[in-house]
Order: sequence, then structure tokens, then C-alpha cells
Amino acid sequence: MDTNQLIIMTKNEARRYEVIRDLIARKIDGTEAAKSLGLSVRQTKRIKARVKELKIKGVIHGNRGKESNRRIDEKIIEEAKKHLNEIYYDFNPLLAQEHLRDDNDIELSKEKVRQLMIDEKIWKARKKSDVKKFFWRERKDNYGEMQQFDGSYHNWFEGRNEVELGLEQCLLLSVDDADGSITKAQFEDNEGVVAVFRFWKGYFTEIGLPLSIYLDKFSTYKVNHKNAVDNKDLMTQFERAMKQLGIDVIHANTPQAKGRVEKMNGTLQRRLVKELRLNNINTIAGANRFLIEVFIPKFNKQFRVVTKKKADLHRKLDEKKITELDKILSIQSERRVNNDYTVRFKNNYYQLNETQTTTVCKKDKVIIEEHLSGKIKIAIRNKYLDYTKLPERPKKEIEIKLAALTNKKQTSWKPPINHPWRTQFLINKKQPILTAAK
Repeated sequence: MDTNQLIIMTKNEARRYEVIRDLIARKIDGTEAAKSLGLSVRQTKRIKARVKELKIKGVIHGNRGKESNRRIDEKIIEEAKKHLNEIYYDFNPLLAQEHLRDDNDIELSKEKVRQLMIDEKIWKARKKSDVKKFFWRERKDNYGEMQQFDGSYHNWFEGRNEVELGLEQCLLLSVDDADGSITKAQFEDNEGVVAVFRFWKGYFTEIGLPLSIYLDKFSTYKVNHKNAVDNKDLMTQFERAMKQLGIDVIHANTPQAKGRVEKMNGTLQRRLVKELRLNNINTIAGANRFLIEVFIPKFNKQFRVVTKKKADLHRKLDEKKITELDKILSIQSERRVNNDYTVRFKNNYYQLNETQTTTVCKKDKVIIEEHLSGKIKIAIRNKYLDYTKLPERPKKEIEIKLAALTNKKQTSWKPPINHPWRTQFLINKKQPILTAAK
């Protein structure tokens, strides 16, 4: 045996050898040695026997220097590297691991894929940065108790079909607070009130009304004006509609407050972009179909968590309530009736018909409803008025000698002087008729 052989040991192994050497020299007994090593007496006896046989090598694990029984075949590693460099070069390790498993039948752990991506210089190991810490808020108990909602502007199609879609598109997204699932996602042109109303109309029709919606202070959802602090009546169209539906609107003071939907936006910007690319989807309509039919069911199946309670707190809508959504989810503006019974709205003039379902007087306040379908409706006291859109602005506002518009058409007929309607004011039948004495 070569007495000058170099043996590499860890500090723990060197300490273990010293304890076993004292045990062999009978300076300590087996129980004391076991306590010192933190092992059982039986295991200590095994190590003692190995040291007697192999000397100092007896404390070194027998598998050191040997290939693992679970060593991955080098051909599989090379094939995985090829796919990572050619297809999944901008995927994160978890997403790349899922596609290697599902699309290429290569079973690797997430950590192994991460190490391969670092070796291939397509992923950088990230250090945790010192950022402001926020306290974690406990999830709601029931599905439908709270929906976190947000819009995310991003280059979702990676510049494909840029002429038609532009560089950035908006994804409207709602996430259930209780189970973390995507309840609805829809691509729209922007995060304006029409797009948001269209999103929630589909949500309410398909799923029902949640108890509350948690969102940011974007101008679509909150009046960001100094007077809004003192005047609680100042509401946006969205707040007004949700109040009519009985849904609480909660505004987050920071993005981290509604962190579940914010984190989901980041996740989708990494995952959904790649899925759209792999499935060669380049249109808004195609992307929305893909979300409903493929992406959301698969995503929720993998990442949905179990709620504390099993109840679904969504309030289902019947046919009557669904019909009322057209009125509630419309852009409503207040206007006054002019002296000639016209109403001006967005530089258009609407002439009210002479016969109406309810009485309309000059200077009455009416509500103009802009429906999602593009229809314009004029309402007063929950009654819709009949009107005609004028092709141009009236030459001059004139005073029409008509007290009010009613449900009966006005005529030019006047009762004669001896008509009962006139005589009842001239003669009171309850009082005697006085005549001059002759």
C-alpha cells in the first residue's frame, strides 16, 4: 500500500475518524461514541468495523467516486440541450421542463433543466435582491368571495401581425383570491370602460356575480380627483355599475396589495407568450379562443389550490337579470331636455317624439345610455323614450307651445262653451244659484 496516498476528507469525516480511533483504543465506549457522532450504536459499530478493515478510508462513504445509479443517459442530456437552444431558449426553467416532458418525452427535474440552461448560457442564476417586504394576506375562504382584476399591456404576440395589432396588446385578467385560479382572461384593445364592461358582462353571464372585486386606482375604476376624497358621490361608470349590481369595489393602494393578479400577469407574460408562439396564433380572436379552450383549463388544473371551504359564493343570474346587464353595463350620461324637446349629446341632436310612455317636460333631466352594442337609448324615471336622430343641428331652438309630452297625442280640438268640462267651472252644483229679485 502506498503510504503517501492523498485522501480527501470533509471536516465531518475527519472528526468521525478521530472518535472511532478513540473507540478502538478503548478511550471511550460505544454509547459515548454514538452520542458524539449523533448516530445509533449499531451504525457506530459498523463504522468501527470498516475502519479496522480499511483504516482511514473506512469513514468515507462507499459511493464516493462512483457513478450514480440514477445517472441520466448522456444522449438524453444532449437531446435536451438541443431543444433548449433551438426552441426553448427564452423559456424559464419550469416552463422549459414542462414542454420537454409534454412535447419531447424527456423527463428531467426543474433543477436539472435550470443547471443545463445555465451551462448553455441561456439562463442566469439570480440573486435575491433586498426589496421592501410586504406582509402576506390570508386567502379568502370561498370561491367567488373576491376577484382580483387587472389589465396588462405587453407585446403578447412578439411583433407578429404588428401592422394590425400594434406593438402592445392589453390582456384583461381576473384571478380568484381563494384558489388562485384564472376565472377569466380576455384580450382587448385597451383598459377603457367599454372593454372592461364587455369583459365583466361575459364574466357575469358565464359565472355569476362575485361578492367583491379588488383592483387598482386606474381612472376607469376610480375618480382620481382631490374632490373625490370629500365627495363620496363622485363615482366612475364602473363604480356606478358595480353598485347597482351589489358588488363591493375595493381599491388597492399598492400593486403588491393585489399581488396575486400582479404575479399572475408576470407568469402569463412568461408562459402565454411562448404558448401563442408555439401554436402559431397571431390574432386577438384566435388568442381568446385559445385561452378559453386550451390554456386556462390546463393552467388551472396544474396550479389551482384547494380552498378552505367548498361553497361557491357567485350569485347566478336568471334570464331577466342577464337582460338588465345591457342597461347597467352601459355608459350613462345626464342631459336636459331643450325647449323644442330635443336632447343634445356628443354634438348629435335627438328629437323626442310627441307621444311618450311617460310625461316629459321641458328642462327635465334624462339619462343617455350608450350600450355595448352601439345603441343609444334615452331614459327618464326608468322609462325609455322614443326619439328620432336629427341629420343636422336645428337652425334655432324654438319655443314649442306644448306643455309636456304625454302618452296621448295632442289634438287641435277645443270643447265648446257649453261643454260640461267648461260649465263645471262656471257653476258649482253644490251651491244654490242666486238670482236678482224683481
